[in-house]
Amino acid sequence: MKLQQARITREYGPFPGVTQVGGVSYDGRHVWFAAGDSLQCLDPESGEPQRALALAADAGTAFDGRHLYQIAERQIVKLDPATGKVLHTIPTPGDGGGSGLTWAEGTLWVGQYQARRIHQIDPETGKVLRTIESNRFVTGVTWVDGELWHATWENDESSLRHIDPETGAVLEQLDMPEGIGVSGLEAGGEHFYCGGGRTGKVRAVKRPGR
Repeated sequence: MKLQQARITREYGPFPGVTQVGGVSYDGRHVWFAAGDSLQCLDPESGEPQRALALAADAGTAFDGRHLYQIAERQIVKLDPATGKVLHTIPTPGDGGGSGLTWAEGTLWVGQYQARRIHQIDPETGKVLRTIESNRFVTGVTWVDGELWHATWENDESSLRHIDPETGAVLEQLDMPEGIGVSGLEAGGEHFYCGGGRTGKVRAVKRPGR
């Protein structure tokens, strides 16, 4: 396993009225983040908040190229990002406990926090297609350049892990600085965007080799 220290290049926030950041996603232009009672987006260049959609948003967030997906307790909601209209809902695997969320290979990938698992699911039905075990709590998940990464936060220690999607073996790990946790994860360009939990912040971490 290749072990490195995470390099935080920028912090965004805290933002007005935001006390918790959960899931994070990136639509190619804006960074979206779950703020508890709303789904908000920011411009990663200026750092300024752009929009907010009013809905329960307490965990993972994903973008499929057209639509947003948001975990809200025991369900995953599919949204039109232009209007905020709910288009479809499916149950989260395991009747709740969902944390990270991302889109890849035409499917959704859902982290389960305390179950220490990542599920690949059918976005139309919620059916579990594959399950990957982890040995740490899973707080975020993302695919980038054919690599599966997930965030961990356990015992006040947090890291970003590149894992084998077949076996769950850790191939590469970026350890966050002491006292900084990751509550949501998404790759965008040269960075990982990381939710900062109760700090109300979003952080940009440089991707390895970028």
